[in-house]
Amino acid sequence: MHARSRNYVSESEVCKLESVPLDFGDYHPLKPITVTESKTKKMNRKGSTSSTSSSSSSSMLDPLSSVLDGTDPLSLFAAAADPVTTTATMDSTRKKRDKDDSPAVGSDFEPWSSKRGEILARYTTTEKLSIVSGSFSRKAATTGSAVSEKVRTRLEELDDLEEGSQKELLNLTQQDYMNRIEELNQSLKDAWSSDQKVKALKIVIQCSKLLSDTTVIQFYPSKFVLITDILDTFGKLVYERIQSMCVDNRVSLPDNFSPECVNDTAKETCLNWFFKIASIRELIPRFYVEAAILKCNKFLSKTGISECLPRLTSMIRGIGDPLVAVYARAYLCRVGYPPIKYLFTATCFCLLFQQIHGDTVQNQLIVQCVEIPLYLTLYSPAIDWILQCIAYRAPEILLTEMMERCKKLGNNALLLNSVMSAFRAEFIAARSMDFIGMIKECDESGFPKHLLFRSLGLNLALADPPENDCLQILNEAWKVITKLKNPQDYINCAEVWVEYTCRHFTKREVNTVLADVIKHMTPDRAFEDAYPQLQSIIQKVITYIYDFSLLFSVEKFLPFLDMFQKESVRVEVCKCIMESFIKHQQESTKDPVILNALLHICKTMHDSVNALTLEDEKRMLAALINGFIKMVSFGRDFEQQLSFYVEARSTFCNLEPVLVQLIHSVNQLAMETRKVMKGNHSRKTAAFVRACVAFCFITIPSLSSIFTRLNLYLHSGQVALANQCLSQADAFFKAAVSLVPEVPKMISVDGKMRPSDAFLLEFLCNFFSTLLVVPDHPEQGVLFLVRGLLNVIQDYTWEDNSDDKIRIYTNVLHLLSAMTQEAYIYHVDKVDSNDTLYGGDSKFLAEINKLCETVIAQILDHLKTLGKEENWRQCHSHSFDCCVVTPKICSLSALPVVSSWLSNFSLCK
Repeated sequence: MHARSRNYVSESEVCKLESVPLDFGDYHPLKPITVTESKTKKMNRKGSTSSTSSSSSSSMLDPLSSVLDGTDPLSLFAAAADPVTTTATMDSTRKKRDKDDSPAVGSDFEPWSSKRGEILARYTTTEKLSIVSGSFSRKAATTGSAVSEKVRTRLEELDDLEEGSQKELLNLTQQDYMNRIEELNQSLKDAWSSDQKVKALKIVIQCSKLLSDTTVIQFYPSKFVLITDILDTFGKLVYERIQSMCVDNRVSLPDNFSPECVNDTAKETCLNWFFKIASIRELIPRFYVEAAILKCNKFLSKTGISECLPRLTSMIRGIGDPLVAVYARAYLCRVGYPPIKYLFTATCFCLLFQQIHGDTVQNQLIVQCVEIPLYLTLYSPAIDWILQCIAYRAPEILLTEMMERCKKLGNNALLLNSVMSAFRAEFIAARSMDFIGMIKECDESGFPKHLLFRSLGLNLALADPPENDCLQILNEAWKVITKLKNPQDYINCAEVWVEYTCRHFTKREVNTVLADVIKHMTPDRAFEDAYPQLQSIIQKVITYIYDFSLLFSVEKFLPFLDMFQKESVRVEVCKCIMESFIKHQQESTKDPVILNALLHICKTMHDSVNALTLEDEKRMLAALINGFIKMVSFGRDFEQQLSFYVEARSTFCNLEPVLVQLIHSVNQLAMETRKVMKGNHSRKTAAFVRACVAFCFITIPSLSSIFTRLNLYLHSGQVALANQCLSQADAFFKAAVSLVPEVPKMISVDGKMRPSDAFLLEFLCNFFSTLLVVPDHPEQGVLFLVRGLLNVIQDYTWEDNSDDKIRIYTNVLHLLSAMTQEAYIYHVDKVDSNDTLYGGDSKFLAEINKLCETVIAQILDHLKTLGKEENWRQCHSHSFDCCVVTPKICSLSALPVVSSWLSNFSLCK
């Protein structure tokens, strides 16, 4: 019995698909399909002819949709029967209108929402706060049905609020205060949803009153943000309420509706809201609540908003506290923009600054122990927002006018800072020297000059000044910055001007700036309080200097990294540097400066790994280190390359993906050596290749993943075989065979436990393909590796009802069939396989036949077991597979075996 002879070349020619020339013309599979749809329109007029119109679309039309004209009859019936559809339609229209009603500004306009978080984080306090809390108990409704009685009752409820039906909560921390505000916001929504409109109005009035309280003045900007959130919610609820009243026959208002489209009921409700608000006695609540529903004037008149703005602006003049007044103006800019931009001029700011320096404000600051520089910073969010609205897309001449106004005010630092923050960076950069002159003339005692230089630096980071002024600007700014004694003030300014230096100057200037930062931040370990700013500096430096040979030639760069003493921050900085290296390094490098520096950085990341490190973090660090390893190349100096891999293995021993990458890299190095020598190794290259193989053989056992080890043993054995290292290849394959029994039943895949049988089957199939060309060892006997692997498979404990074992045996039959051929289907160059060693020897073929009989017996036993258990489907499938493979392994003398297959096949059938 022997396998039939195979002529692989002729079989390949026979099985090859016939090539037929095709003329595609303009057709291409990636070209978009154009469908032309023709519609015939019949005219009703007498004597008219039918006209045909054609339309093309770039996408395939849906025939079902085209028949239904894009409508779904079920949806139409449901819409007609379900009243909820009306609400859904309103909601979708409302969302669209909310988007359309947003101020007509572009993406270059910074919205208030982006400033909110910064204000809350910056303006905090440790002092105790107080808040007035109303009882909000709803009185029993009167039985009278007269409208006048209902209105009188509601007005009395508002009067109760103003006459002392509240209690004051004292000694609240900042977090308690914010929680209480959030409770009021939720109470507002709950009252509105339960149709308690008066209660909702009372909550809004109470919250608005809090904006007149400046007892903890440094918290006022954050308080303004929290309270105006409630006002915005109230304004939105009122607007949507009136809008819902305009829906007629399920048709909502168009996007750009006019007051004529609004029905009388909606207009009356809208007027009612304005009348209620007008009855509020106190100025600040009345102003804020009316401003909150300012947009509702659209329901009454086309010019309603524009007519109300001058009156609301005049109301602000009645607010005595300048801080409260400026934030009231800021809120009016929020709700009234863009028309409001024409109502604020520099005259408003002149009056504001006169109030700031008045006796009332000065006495208040003395009582609260607040210094004037800190007090002036409280104005920044409001003034910045007002000037942003004024300056948005304004002509350059407006900046010139504002600069002249600033000069007339004696170069008021607060206003000047807001001007530089509001106008376009291009305008500011073009007048950099003018602004520096104005900054020099500012009074140092009011608003610190270093904050002005910081604002100027932020503009210069976005736009370039005149080229001739670049160096002078840096010198003037750095003269002021380097004299700062407070490390926090210094680093806040230096962080901004580092980017300007990197944009316009060479590594010499960058090195000077970094040295100055080290000089200021090292004493008393001041750098420990400035890690975010120092990280920002590193980020800016590597953004503009991404040539790492140039970067590491900056003398003070590595000493700058030494200031990151906190491990978590240090690792983040190292990750940032490595990401930049992988992103920008286009060619491999062998520069010793770069290699030593990046090895140190990678080692820092590696040493941060401990038992508590998350797997995602490990994967990220390993990916960065692997990216570095792949970019290292010493060209033809293969020995130096291997030395680098050896050093990397000892350095990154705790990250398994890095060890895997090193094994692959060393295998690739061995194959490159083979390519250079064209397969004819010299004594030196043969010794080098054996060193590479030894590296892999030593490293693989340190890995924890068993399938990673199996695949690497197989891969490394294939590399050793390709380089004529036969004994080393046998060692790899033996290690793989001995590792198979250790394969667990379940393995973790992407965090989930899965059976390992499918993975083992895949590995063994690949292993069989390799064993075909592995020559037998002269001292180990015929097919010693195949026999050893079959013994392991036989002893392995498979899952119950698993078909993997029989599939493996079927693949073994394919392998044994291929081994009996006079010439194997593939070979390894310069390696004599068993077809050459044995030359079709009868003893060799007899050994293969014995193995075939053993394998077939195992398969028959499994089929009988399946038959006894009445698993006919599996029995049928495997019998059919065996019938297919039998002609490949047997000649006519093996008919008894074939008959055995067929009998089992019939039994299963």
